[in-house]
Amino acid sequence: MTRLILALLACCVCFSVSSKDFTRFSTAKKHLIKTLPHNAKSLYCGCDIKKQGKKLVPDPTGCGYVPRNTFTRSGKVNKRALRIEWEHIVSAWEFGHQLQCWQNGGRKNCRKVSEKFRKMEADINNLAPAIGEINADRSNYRFGMLGGAATQYGQCDVKVNFKQRVVEPPFYARKQIADAYAYMQKTYGLKISKQQQKLFNAWQKQDLALKSTIQKM
Repeated sequence: MTRLILALLACCVCFSVSSKDFTRFSTAKKHLIKTLPHNAKSLYCGCDIKKQGKKLVPDPTGCGYVPRNTFTRSGKVNKRALRIEWEHIVSAWEFGHQLQCWQNGGRKNCRKVSEKFRKMEADINNLAPAIGEINADRSNYRFGMLGGAATQYGQCDVKVNFKQRVVEPPFYARKQIADAYAYMQKTYGLKISKQQQKLFNAWQKQDLALKSTIQKM
């Protein structure tokens, strides 16, 4: 329980609604790296984050992260497992394909012709630091609940079902994810399914219940 509480609190450090607007994803990332709290954790594993020059890297010693693939298919070191990337909680595909520009040329076209897309892509309220390998594996999969134990990434409590295209995040990250979806709905009119809405509502209620328990301890 103690580890869960600490992870929950640490994860909350990474996300707070900001009114600062960006129109370039690259600019937003630079801002987030510059202003990253010293006690920030990675989204899916709760790993400490260290700065190496202008880059961020995960510290797996405290969180037990083990890469799913240490090497790429070509035999090279999987560099994405060694770095922190900025994950779009609501994936760019999910909010992008709801815009006409996506139908006419995908992400590249949206960046070129849609101011709304550029703002959505660069909105720091929908960005969180994540280990690159897990960011890649999450892809544009929807969030959901999966059976079985989490064993793909060492001790990280995240599960990815590639066949079902579903990701189950760890308990402590669920409210942050639900809040990001709620924010994107309110700010940009994001549309999500009733099933997803029900899931995110449940995650927010679970977080409130946990905080109530913490206050009574």
